[in-house]
Amino acid sequence: MYPARNRIEHEAWLDRIGNGAARLGLGDEARANAVDLFLSDVPENDRSKPAAAAACLYAGALLAGEQRSQSAVAREMDVSRPSVQHRWKARLADAGFDVPDW
Repeated sequence: MYPARNRIEHEAWLDRIGNGAARLGLGDEARANAVDLFLSDVPENDRSKPAAAAACLYAGALLAGEQRSQSAVAREMDVSRPSVQHRWKARLADAGFDVPDW
């Protein structure tokens, strides 16, 4: 879990996740999953936040059963596909989910 103040402190990133989810046509569950994953472990380094937000959006969509390609998520979040590819499994594992081995 995360402190409630994280929602206020990282509002711009949550808006970015929400906007990316909308552009990808993702539902509320996928968006909420992504927000929870992001707020549970926000990177301290600002340079890491775009990739973390994109990885959380990809993972959140998977959890909701609304899979989108890594390329599509990366494009909508303005990061590279490898940024998503190299981070999403760790985000799920850190949150206590079983990570697929594919």
